[in-house]
Amino acid sequence: MKKIYSIAFLVIVSIILISISSFQIQNESSLKKEKSLASFKQMLTVIKHPRCMNCHPSDDSPRQGDDRHVHLFNVQRGNDNEGLAAMRCNACHQKTNNPYSNVPGAPKWHLAPIGMAWQGLTDEQIGESILNEKTNGGKNLEELVHHMTEDTLVLWAWNPGKGRALPPLNQAQFAKAVKDWAENGAVVK
Repeated sequence: MKKIYSIAFLVIVSIILISISSFQIQNESSLKKEKSLASFKQMLTVIKHPRCMNCHPSDDSPRQGDDRHVHLFNVQRGNDNEGLAAMRCNACHQKTNNPYSNVPGAPKWHLAPIGMAWQGLTDEQIGESILNEKTNGGKNLEELVHHMTEDTLVLWAWNPGKGRALPPLNQAQFAKAVKDWAENGAVVK
């Protein structure tokens, strides 16, 4: 009889320990998801800022300025996202900001591919677009983190030239949010 009680006691203790362990795993998973989503919401404060949105239009017209008006001179996207033949982006936008004309510049100045158009999308749709390799230029999560934290065109947002507002997070804060978002599951909803 003592043996049966001992076995029953061991079974009950095992069930309790497994339940506690399972709860801890679920709790850790939930915390990671919450941390990732909070980081994504921080990222959105930059992504939805004119420094990013101006180059992610839902049509073929880039935007400019903090008020996001249509680019002067009817500039258009073109087949390669670098403007039409007679009006290429690099005709005005050089590798650095021009302090005399105040034309912004960074290496490889161009519009984001139309698949990465964020204008008019919900936060969740923006997140899904960022993660979708069919629309994001074929970037996996590691490449997305690199793009958003190290690409010179993206980094231009924190050195936009005179008269242009900076994003609400500084570059280090944004990079941390992007990395935390990715490391905790890249949650967007």
